[in-house]
Amino acid sequence: MDLGALNPEQLEAVLHKDGPLLVFAGAGSGKTRVITYRVANLIYTHEVPPSQILAVTFTNKAADEMKERLRYLLGMDIRGLWVGTFHAICARILRESGRAIDIPPNFLVYDESDQLDLIRQVLSELNLDEKQFNPRPIRNAISRAKERLIMPEQYAAQASDYFERIVASVYPRYQSALQAANALDFDDLLLATIRLFTEQPRVLERYQQQFRYILVDEYQDVNYAQYVLVRMLAGAHGNLCVVGDDDQSIYRFRGAEPELILRFKHDFPDAKVVTLERNYRSTQPILDAAFRIISQNRVRAPKRLWTDRTEGAPVTLTPVSDEEEEARLIAEYIQRQVYLGRRRYGDFAILYRTNAQSRAFEERFLRER
Repeated sequence: MDLGALNPEQLEAVLHKDGPLLVFAGAGSGKTRVITYRVANLIYTHEVPPSQILAVTFTNKAADEMKERLRYLLGMDIRGLWVGTFHAICARILRESGRAIDIPPNFLVYDESDQLDLIRQVLSELNLDEKQFNPRPIRNAISRAKERLIMPEQYAAQASDYFERIVASVYPRYQSALQAANALDFDDLLLATIRLFTEQPRVLERYQQQFRYILVDEYQDVNYAQYVLVRMLAGAHGNLCVVGDDDQSIYRFRGAEPELILRFKHDFPDAKVVTLERNYRSTQPILDAAFRIISQNRVRAPKRLWTDRTEGAPVTLTPVSDEEEEARLIAEYIQRQVYLGRRRYGDFAILYRTNAQSRAFEERFLRER
């Protein structure tokens, strides 16, 4: 396996073998390469059996890509390696060992649509009109509670306003309905796994001994339940590697707690910290503009991205009066660049914060077609 493609910081993270490791990986700094090479190095150089490695990714797509890269790097079968999202890993553990807490292996996993249908059913049983009590905010409130490991009784005791009291009346009935359907929702997958490990220490010990090396990607976006689960699994060997960037945390609205990556050194005082600051994606003017914005965050890990690509067009900021003017100016700029032969239409990308903001652009582009 050739490690020559890695820069010094990437290599430092890949070669670190035992003990906790925190990798701050700035945007475009080769994070995926580091994780993949680290797993490959454990298997190839240190002859760690793939079955003793657990790699947690943020999406199923990322898990599939990691497996493919590892097969390419190692040129061998990596059967036995555990790679997946928190939900996928927990579902697998529960299907293997959930009977210890009366969860049969053939349980169903309810998606968001199933969950909303179940909440509508509970609202009907409580004689609450779903037009007045929207199921989605109720479902979201229950999800946030589960992410904090707050059970129905505790939630009811803490309910402080009218909405929370409504949620408190729905939450226990929703859980009972899930159980009656032999189903778990996505949050229950983590909640039940933590309960399994808490109530059945021997089961926890089995998985602790199995997973000698644990890697967690996108650690800046873990929630409290995921944090607790990782701490439990890493409790025996302590070979936990987390990779992330507090500057890129965007899922607080979904329960993510970026503070957890910042307290990793507190949780593991002997942790090695590696910071990947070399960017392979952007030019320096873009990185400088991004830094001037993100550096305003009051609490963040110190880092500043740099690149060999020092030259590049400056970032421009154009104030506009409304979304129609914005769409008009962008359409005119694109047309002018294409007309002058400097760019093709396929060279342009328009990013917007919410889907609703695309309408003004769509209408303008249709008129200019």
